[in-house]
Amino acid sequence: MKPVVAIVGRPNVGKSTLFNKLIGERAAIVKDVPGVTRDRLYRDIEWSGHEFLLVDTGGLEPNTKDYIMSKVRYQAEVAIEEADVVVFIVDGQAGVTALDEEVAYVLRKKNKHVILAVNKIDNLEKHSELVYEFYGLGFENFIAISGEHKQNLGDLLDLVIEKFKDIELIEEEEGLRIAVIGRPNVGKSSLVNKLMGEERTIVSNIAGTTRDAIDTKFEYDGNSYVLIDTAGIRRKSKVEESLEYYSVLRAIKSIKRANICFVLIDSKEGVTDQDKRIAGLAFEEKKPIIIVINKWDLVKKDNYTMKDYEKEVKDQLPFLSYAPVIFISALTGQRVLKLIEKSEQIFAEYTKKITTGVLNQVLKEAMMLNPVPTRKGRVVKINYATQIRTAPPKFVLFANNPDLLHFSYLRYLENKIREAFGFEGSPIEFTVRRKGKDD
Repeated sequence: MKPVVAIVGRPNVGKSTLFNKLIGERAAIVKDVPGVTRDRLYRDIEWSGHEFLLVDTGGLEPNTKDYIMSKVRYQAEVAIEEADVVVFIVDGQAGVTALDEEVAYVLRKKNKHVILAVNKIDNLEKHSELVYEFYGLGFENFIAISGEHKQNLGDLLDLVIEKFKDIELIEEEEGLRIAVIGRPNVGKSSLVNKLMGEERTIVSNIAGTTRDAIDTKFEYDGNSYVLIDTAGIRRKSKVEESLEYYSVLRAIKSIKRANICFVLIDSKEGVTDQDKRIAGLAFEEKKPIIIVINKWDLVKKDNYTMKDYEKEVKDQLPFLSYAPVIFISALTGQRVLKLIEKSEQIFAEYTKKITTGVLNQVLKEAMMLNPVPTRKGRVVKINYATQIRTAPPKFVLFANNPDLLHFSYLRYLENKIREAFGFEGSPIEFTVRRKGKDD
């Protein structure tokens, strides 16, 4: 296990800006509005040969009564509990506030390694009197920085890794990465929470509550997994604020990082146009997919309900004909663990390699049943095929006239390959080359 370093502080002191500068990419939402960073955000980082997990948190307001802010406070406190080192950010230009003192009181009770970073100090000589005021918060490790202008960030990281010598670490094992994607309010966070057995992301009936993608690691039946709980993807017409725009980009990036995607659909609402778009994002990235019908406990059922519903879903998502459909209730836990078991099966299909001899036997039988049609008066002959890649499976067909092989016949061959070898939940790629061309 890598050390965990959490960035905490009251709202609007520059935590997300510092986080982004340290990891070198725009991973956290940065906007001058208190409470924008709502959920914990994790990224791996390396400094001077030391790797650790950096955690961005929402603004800590210990005594707030606001619903969302109270949940943010809970998240930040959980991050502090998990952290080996805490970087406590304060605003050097604003001076010590009552909220800073409250956060400091919380941190002192936690008995953690704390580094106090006085942010927004662009010129230490000019603003030294602003910095000294913060000594009163009572932390031994103290540094003035500017997250925006990257001043003293190297010194800050030196202080962080200096604390690692007192931490007993366990080697971390990477697991199967699962992206949980879907429209706002279809139950993504609830599903993650049920799988984890604890509240790891904010669950609320306010659509769009989860704004950041959060990596959550867990084990089941001896295997390791990483859940990527993505922000709900909104319709393009509703992406008006830059805040929502960055959330959409982050969800797409989460799909890219994943080994497998759960596409969540609300059983009460059925497949919407937005569901189709979200599923299309995972399809375009050529990721293995499980279609997850959530809130199944709310549907009135008979002996045919599930079968009929699955047919309707497949009719609405014809490009995902190979994806299994699993009906769950994230609220009650119904069939939730089946998702993890199915993930293992599908990832095995995604990484499966078929030998050339067996593949060509199936290809030969398929062409005997349904010969390749002639086009423009010319004969198209497929000589042989081979699998050149896994994850996703990719096959090369060698033919005399590659340009004349119609996509409908490739679809026929794909169906025959799936009948013979499975590849459930996995996309399949085909490319056609002229016979004799190098692989």
